Amino acid sequence: MPKVDLLNKEGKKVGDIELADSIFAVEVNEDVMHEVVLNYLANQRQGTQSTKTRTEVTGGGKKPWKQKGTGRARQGSIRAPQWIKGGIALGPKPRSYRYTLNKKVRRLALKSALTTKVQENKLVVLDSLNFDEIKTKNMAKVLENLNVNKALVVLADKNLNVQASARNIPNIKTALVNTINTYDILKYDMFVVTKDAVAKIEEVYA
Repeated sequence: MPKVDLLNKEGKKVGDIELADSIFAVEVNEDVMHEVVLNYLANQRQGTQSTKTRTEVTGGGKKPWKQKGTGRARQGSIRAPQWIKGGIALGPKPRSYRYTLNKKVRRLALKSALTTKVQENKLVVLDSLNFDEIKTKNMAKVLENLNVNKALVVLADKNLNVQASARNIPNIKTALVNTINTYDILKYDMFVVTKDAVAKIEEVYA
């Protein structure tokens, strides 16, 4: 079982915590992580891009000149794709880029990402994280004590004071145990998690 330091908000060690092998010490599968990140990014796409075909561009209802006898190439409409200001042939239309991956694949990618953080010593476990009021300065102080600049902060349950205090800090994102994903874990340098959240992760994703 991997063992990491348990820190308080001042960044001082108050103990150790053992992490479950089944989640934080699996065999890292980079291919699966790559696949899941691509899936996440594809699912985020709006897919609202659109171009006008020759039927949608204004004008071009009349044949520009007669079929024969002018010496020019025959043309049926001034909005055909070969014309300036003509329609676009085979251009993009609104569509969904969404596709799904198997739950087992997503689970393996998540565990691989968490294991990577442990192996790189980029996982910080806090004994607790609570504030009496919403104040960005409080959260900034905690992050400074932990020497963290770019991090995903994971909480066991909703905590408005913590979440709102972190909202305006650049490169810091808060998440709950049931909303973490492989992309965010890999995107942020540090994975900061409370002791309660670790227990919940081990319970939910075991």
